[in-house]
This record gives sequence, structure tokens and C-alpha cells, in this order.
Amino acid sequence: MKKYPTLLVLAAVLLASCLFVSCAGIEPIQACFTGRQYGFWYGLLHGFITPVSFVTSLFRDDVAIYAVNNSGGWYDFGFLLGSSGWGFLAGNRSKRSS
Repeated sequence: MKKYPTLLVLAAVLLASCLFVSCAGIEPIQACFTGRQYGFWYGLLHGFITPVSFVTSLFRDDVAIYAVNNSGGWYDFGFLLGSSGWGFLAGNRSKRSS
């Protein structure tokens, strides 16, 4: 019987999230494409500092997690490697020595 209230709360949260997201405005990104284009090494750096960038982006509008003006696949690969390092470090802490 406890399952139904949990599903009801989950459905309400999902509906509220959809309503809030539908109110989001569209930002023009053409100005981002005129600056520097970021490659693999910047992707690696941006991936590594993702937790700090995320917390900062909550309080400042001029900070983003992901660089829009990037070189494509190589930037994405560097970002993936950089951000996956956090999971690797967390996984090393959870091992128990016996």
C-alpha cells in the first residue's frame, strides 16, 4: 500500500519539473561562436573542474559547465575523461582492505 503514495509523489514532481522547464527561455548562442574554440586539453580541464563549475553556476549567470564553442569530438572526449576522474577517485575510496 505504501507504493501508491510514492508513485503519486514521483508523478507530481515529474509534472512540476516539466512545467518549470517549459517556462525556460531560449538563449542565443551566436555570440559564443565568435570567440576561442576549445579543444581536447580544455575539455579535460573543464571536465575535471565540473563540480566547482556547477556550484559556481548556481550563483553566477556568466559561468557554465560546458564550453559551447568547442572542437567537437576531441573536446567531448577530454570532457568525458576529466569528469570520469571523479568517479574513479570515489571508487578508490570505497574499496575495503581485508
